[in-house]
Amino acid sequence: MTAGRRADARPPSSPTEAAARRMLDLLAADAPAQELAAQPARSRAVDGATPADVEWIEETTEVALSVRRVLDQYRRREAELVALFDTAGDLAGLRDLDAVLRAIVRRARTLLGSDVAYLTLNDPVAQDTFMRVTEGSVSAAFQQLRLGMGEGLGGLVAQTARPYASTDYRTDRRYRHTGTIDDGVAEEGLRGILGVPLRLGEEIIGVLFAADRTPREFTPDAIALLGSLADHAAVAIDSARRLEETRTALARLEAANATARAHSEALHQASDAHDRLSKLVLRGAGTDEVAAEIAALLGGGVAVHDTDGTELARVGTEPVTPSTVSHDASHGEGRAVHAHGVWTCAVLAGAEPLGSIVLTGRADLSEADRRLFERAALVTAMLLLIRRSVAETEDRVRGELLDDLLADPSSSAHRDGRSLALRARRLGVDLTRPHAIAVLDSEPALRPRLAAEAARVVRGLGGLAGTRHGHSVLLVPCERPGAFARELAADLARIIGVPVTVGAAGPGTGPEQLAALHAEALRCLSALHALDRTGDGADSADLGFVGVLLGDRADVGSYVGRVLGPVLAYDAERGTELVRTLHAYYDHGASLSRAKDALHVHVNTVVQRLDRVAQLLGPDWNAPASALEVHLALRLHQLSRGAPGRGTEGG
Repeated sequence: MTAGRRADARPPSSPTEAAARRMLDLLAADAPAQELAAQPARSRAVDGATPADVEWIEETTEVALSVRRVLDQYRRREAELVALFDTAGDLAGLRDLDAVLRAIVRRARTLLGSDVAYLTLNDPVAQDTFMRVTEGSVSAAFQQLRLGMGEGLGGLVAQTARPYASTDYRTDRRYRHTGTIDDGVAEEGLRGILGVPLRLGEEIIGVLFAADRTPREFTPDAIALLGSLADHAAVAIDSARRLEETRTALARLEAANATARAHSEALHQASDAHDRLSKLVLRGAGTDEVAAEIAALLGGGVAVHDTDGTELARVGTEPVTPSTVSHDASHGEGRAVHAHGVWTCAVLAGAEPLGSIVLTGRADLSEADRRLFERAALVTAMLLLIRRSVAETEDRVRGELLDDLLADPSSSAHRDGRSLALRARRLGVDLTRPHAIAVLDSEPALRPRLAAEAARVVRGLGGLAGTRHGHSVLLVPCERPGAFARELAADLARIIGVPVTVGAAGPGTGPEQLAALHAEALRCLSALHALDRTGDGADSADLGFVGVLLGDRADVGSYVGRVLGPVLAYDAERGTELVRTLHAYYDHGASLSRAKDALHVHVNTVVQRLDRVAQLLGPDWNAPASALEVHLALRLHQLSRGAPGRGTEGG
């Protein structure tokens, strides 16, 4: 029985009717076109059709084949529409741009049955279109192609926003061929190529391609199908881009919020730590307590140093030598710096350095902890400023007491010794113990710094400090003034960076002796300068004959007059330079030639002047014993006149 025919159907009455019924059954059964085309021959062979019947059957067969083609076209269009609908759904469900692009070219290759599908995106900056995704490609060179606007088939599509197709691109001269494009296409082996624009409104964002490795004529239906897919793809690309931009913006916003939260938390922690440390300072805590609190907050060891590197406090760490380089870097940057395993932060009052704070045991600091450490340095600066203010106030009180103690014994300030001793005892100074007086001198520009450092030293010794006649003066409990003066001169010179000269006297007890000790220390300071010992420290006992004379407070003027009187009188009366010549003679080892060079005179002049000295002082003036007396008298005469250098005495 013929397919689709009812069992009780009436038998055909003629060959033509039988053939027509078979063709209808074949169409209903979706039989292949070849089976339809075979019906005229069958009618001749089986049904015994006449030539007229065969002609009619052939015409009917052509109609059936035409119907079959229309049905095939509708089915294909239906399949394409279903595929487009499925594609739109698939693209709508994608959120990642790369996944969207891969899905587009994969579906394009499937729908058009092409060997290769690929997609380029336009680059507005470079003014070209570049290969973004490929499907079925095997050539690395092809996958990296960039097409200038108007170059090749794809560049022309990107430029004109119109679809273009080539049956065989290799031989198609309608397009502008370039060596790079042709090499890539040849390496991929492409022949037939179709490209359609990816359009968003008036903007062209790229090109979608389908290509075969054999020549291919792309039908209008194929062009329309790829164009429809490109339209869906452009919308999906735009959606994916916008979603990606939104995600990026949200990620940035979230990162900014996280940064803001972290910053706020860091500020809160730093502010809380600052408040805790400030309360410690305001209730009178010392550097040890503040350092302990800083160490607890930061979980490390802490050491606080003065400007000269003196340790003020240390908690949870071994002794640390502060780095000048790190301190200067922190001072310059205004931030804590890390070097050699420790963190250093300069302690500043404005631009004035007050010291440094060192943190150990922390290889790294978060930004919050670093800010906290820097806040700790600010609080430490406040503490040191308060301490300095208190010390300065105390120094003023101590300085006033020292002024009264060193005043002329006949003055009203010095009449009541018991009152002075009581004031001293209130300041922790016991004048019944042996004390020494030290007078300090340095370069004029650095004398204020010297006074501040001297006051700091004396506070640690339980003494008094002040300024008198331009010199820093110290009263310290001490039984060996000379050794104290030498150590003090060396320490202060190291701190302030220039020579410091210290004259000392003592020891003495009670207020009554201090004025005399001050005068003796001042004479000792002058002697050190006169003896070219600037930058040294000594007491009278360290100065030999000069010290004995100064310490005993002998009549130096009478001594000088007794030894050098005739020479001094001769120079004063005649305006000669005998004293100056003697200085040059002794200063240059009793050498006539070196003395004449120093005096810038002829050697005969030196001889004549020394002959005159011999006439005035006696022929044995240059004997060893007499020479010592003369030389000593010359020195004392120089000291009594306060001359800072040699060779200036004489008329």
